[in-house]
Amino acid sequence: MALGAFGAHAFESYLVDNGRLETYQTANEYHYYHTLGIILIGIITGYTKNKKLEIAGWMMTGGLLFFSGSLYLFCFTGLKILVWFTPIGGVFLVSSWLFAAYFIWKGQKINQ
Repeated sequence: MALGAFGAHAFESYLVDNGRLETYQTANEYHYYHTLGIILIGIITGYTKNKKLEIAGWMMTGGLLFFSGSLYLFCFTGLKILVWFTPIGGVFLVSSWLFAAYFIWKGQKINQ
């Protein structure tokens, strides 16, 4: 949320002038919700001792770096090649949710 507020206030005129405010907001929104997902996965992993669930957490972290990171960098540099990394991040994010759901549903524990 801090990045959203910072971008909306400190860089709003720059982002609006370059037509990138909506892109910045999208990056920030995905960043926010997937950060909550990473926290939730961490809590569930700690509670259930399900080490395989960590895969989903790392995939979500990588997805955020590629998805939101590439969009943030694009917003401030204008390098269009950066948005080619965005779909890679999207695949990681979707896959991380599927992995998390699968491992939670299966309830696989460390000792099984």
